[in-house]
Amino acid sequence: MRKINIAVYNENYHEQHNEHVAKLYPDGIHGAIAAAVKNEPEVGDIITATLDDHVSVLTPECLDNIDVMFWWGHLKHGDVNDEVVRYICKRVNEGMGLIVLHSGHASKVFRKLMGTPASNIRWRESDDRCIVWVVAQGHPIVEGLGECFEVPAEETYGEQFGIPDPDELIFISWFEGGEVFRSGCTFRRGAGKIFYFQNGHESYPAYYQKEIKTVLKNAMHWACPYERKITYDLGGGNAKAKVPKK
Repeated sequence: MRKINIAVYNENYHEQHNEHVAKLYPDGIHGAIAAAVKNEPEVGDIITATLDDHVSVLTPECLDNIDVMFWWGHLKHGDVNDEVVRYICKRVNEGMGLIVLHSGHASKVFRKLMGTPASNIRWRESDDRCIVWVVAQGHPIVEGLGECFEVPAEETYGEQFGIPDPDELIFISWFEGGEVFRSGCTFRRGAGKIFYFQNGHESYPAYYQKEIKTVLKNAMHWACPYERKITYDLGGGNAKAKVPKK
């Protein structure tokens, strides 16, 4: 059976323009996300794309063979190619899983799939301690976590969060300034599963933290479609078959 093929998109802007971020993530945030899941035995190919090359990398042919996509964005949402966005949304509706990280809530992809601006949040960057509370005990995304975990420093987000009501609320985060935020939410669009996870601002080493890597791995397994499209090269054309996931 074919393994889970992964795509990771990251702007890779801060790594090129901020010395602190470049030192924190020498392989880029996309590299840290890929490293968090690459050793899972079910993982097959991992494709990474940045703002500079996403049009040539995230082609329909590539996306047709992706089972789960991770999306990280912050400042350059408007520069993402509209045709790439359209095809990603098409693939989500067909069953590709999508995991939207941190400021990806304001991305074209997430906003198109949510049908709302999803951007009227409170925020500040002041090194606040964050407690991530599990509110969906027993959900596959929280496997291996306790009732909460601490992120030592994080960009603060606060409600209101302009999203539709989530299908499932997985995490609520509390920040030491008093804000609370729906920091882990699931949605379904067509045959696809979407998970939004707030933690992971570029100034902090979130993607090296054990609990956050656990969330990424669990979310990947949860979002992977039960039926995945396989393309066979038969010489004269392509035949597509669906194989159930274990």
